[in-house]
Amino acid sequence: MQLRIPGPTPIPPEILNVLSRQMINHRGPQFAELIQGMTAILKQMFQTKGDVLILTGSGTGGMEAAIVNTLSPGDKVLVVSNGAFGERFADIAEGFGAQVERLRFEWGSPVDPETVRQALARDPGVKAVLVTHNETSTGVTNDLASISAVVKEFEKLLLVDAISGLGAIDLPTDAWGCDVVVTGSQKGWMVPPGLAMVSVSEKAWQAQAEARMPKYYWDFAKAKKILDEKGQTPWTPAISMFFALAAALELFQQEGLQNILARHARVGNKAREVVKSLGLPLFPEDNCASNTVTAVRAPEGLDVKRLLGILRKEHDVVLAGGQQRLEGKIFRIGHLGYVAEEDMEVVGQALRIALPQAGFVGAR
Repeated sequence: MQLRIPGPTPIPPEILNVLSRQMINHRGPQFAELIQGMTAILKQMFQTKGDVLILTGSGTGGMEAAIVNTLSPGDKVLVVSNGAFGERFADIAEGFGAQVERLRFEWGSPVDPETVRQALARDPGVKAVLVTHNETSTGVTNDLASISAVVKEFEKLLLVDAISGLGAIDLPTDAWGCDVVVTGSQKGWMVPPGLAMVSVSEKAWQAQAEARMPKYYWDFAKAKKILDEKGQTPWTPAISMFFALAAALELFQQEGLQNILARHARVGNKAREVVKSLGLPLFPEDNCASNTVTAVRAPEGLDVKRLLGILRKEHDVVLAGGQQRLEGKIFRIGHLGYVAEEDMEVVGQALRIALPQAGFVGAR
């Protein structure tokens, strides 16, 4: 099967094999060696010298953890949103009592750093800026380097949802001054759902010491203390997922970060070429199109639900539809993690057959 959604993603055999390993004592030396080795490699992947924590939970759990560990109820927060996951970041912050300003951009368009600058200039009381690097719902990669430069100009905390980008799209955490960066195991990391990985800057630790939002399971301080002192997690970890991530990190080291980024750029280009060759329009512009998920605008007459059904049932190709306001208006091709250019050719061949059956007269 060609599972080409933006997550969960296909898993290489080397990683599938370790998922059948017997459990180990998560309070013993074997686990300590495992998590300490993984953390060291993750720092390389995050491109940070700061702390990286591995949490048992989904990427959304990591987003919540980023918020509750750095903010207090009543804090002013600027959430930069151009898709469903930007809105989710805002919803979480609001749920914990932050005063949220949603700086919204058109879905399918990138965030404009100058507009962010203007918003911060209008309200010096903003404590933190929340931004999604790679907006999975629309296939847009935001210019985080420029956004972070603006945020640091105003000396604000920068919390980044990098769930569908990190490990596949370049994000030098320290160089860009990101204070908390969140990712999830089921995306470019080639691991089943179940782990969230977060980096925490020194400035974020200072904020954590003062943050008053309620937290228990997601407490960064508890996680860091027991990791440093004992090589453990404060709560029972998803041990099988740790085995899988450790195996994935070995594969990453063999390939090398720059080669991984280059591969995803090639695959992203191939996906866009395939889509255009079929006469289909991309949803975002080329200059902000993601290298991990390609969003395709559904032309008039194309029944997206029928298209996805035909691909799944007759071609064993699984793509994703649109979310929320984009349901029925786009479909999405995921290409992150365990993926090569040849996979996009397979997807293209299936689309070429299925599109006319689903009402698209322009397929060729």
